[in-house]
Amino acid sequence: MPAPYSYDLRQKAIEAVKRGHKKVNVCRFFKISRNTLDLWLKREKETGDFRAIANKQGRHSKIEDEEQFKLFIKENKDKTQIRLAKLWGENITQQNISYICQKLGITRKKASA
Repeated sequence: MPAPYSYDLRQKAIEAVKRGHKKVNVCRFFKISRNTLDLWLKREKETGDFRAIANKQGRHSKIEDEEQFKLFIKENKDKTQIRLAKLWGENITQQNISYICQKLGITRKKASA
C-alpha cells in the first residue's frame, strides 16, 4: 500500500492554491492528481486540517473472533469459501473469508494421510 503524501507537500500545495495559483499548475508542479488536491482542500474546509487519515490504512477484518473462526473452519473444512461466507452470515463475503484464512495461515491444501 502506498504511503500518504507528506504533510509538508500538502501544506505547500494548499498554500499555492490560496496564493492564487491555478489548481492545474499546482498539480503539475507537485506531481499530484487534481482529485488529490481537491480532497485535501475539502478536508481542510470540513475539519480545519488536511493531514492524512492515519487509521484508514491497512485491512480491517470483519471477523473479530479468530478462535471462533478457527473452530468454524474445522467443522466446515469441506466447504468452499463462498459456502463458508453464507454459513457465517453477518454480510461476510468470500473475499473476507479468503483474507482471514490467509491471515491465520489456513490453506486449502489437504493433509496427506
